[in-house]
Amino acid sequence: MAKVIIDANACVGCGLCVNSCPDCFDMGENGIAIVKVSECSSCDLSEVASQCPVNAVLIEE
Repeated sequence: MAKVIIDANACVGCGLCVNSCPDCFDMGENGIAIVKVSECSSCDLSEVASQCPVNAVLIEE
C-alpha cells in the first residue's frame, strides 16, 4: 500500500487534497495540509496527488 506525505514547503493550502480525501488529509492551524493517516484504502492517492497544483502531495510506494 502506498504511503502519502505532504511537502509543507510546497503546500499553498488550497485544500484540494482535503476535499478529495478527508479521511487522509486535514488542514493544519497554519493553513498547510497535514496527513492524518499515512496509508489510505478509501481513496486513490495517485489521483489526489495529481490534483495538487504545486505537487506537494507525494506518494511513496
